[in-house]
Amino acid sequence: MKEGIHPGYREVLFVDLSNGFKFVTRSCVQTKETGKTDDGRELPLFKLDTSSESHPFYTGTQKSVNDMGGRVDKFFKKFGKKPEGDAKGDTSAA
Repeated sequence: MKEGIHPGYREVLFVDLSNGFKFVTRSCVQTKETGKTDDGRELPLFKLDTSSESHPFYTGTQKSVNDMGGRVDKFFKKFGKKPEGDAKGDTSAA
């Protein structure tokens, strides 16, 4: 690799602010703070609003699109594609 043209790729401590979950991974993200890992290492710190530990999709608390009280079915009835041969002016031979 050429010197001086690549970003600094190093281990970074990511912290989920909503629940305190911490994980370490390698990243090029720019940080101004440092934080301590559970094993005592001092690493650059990046704060997250959400992670896989707190996001509703990954925790299973997000409502499914199919469980929205029939709104999806109502949409398809109103805007859904008509079955073949049902449209007016259809000249296709059977």
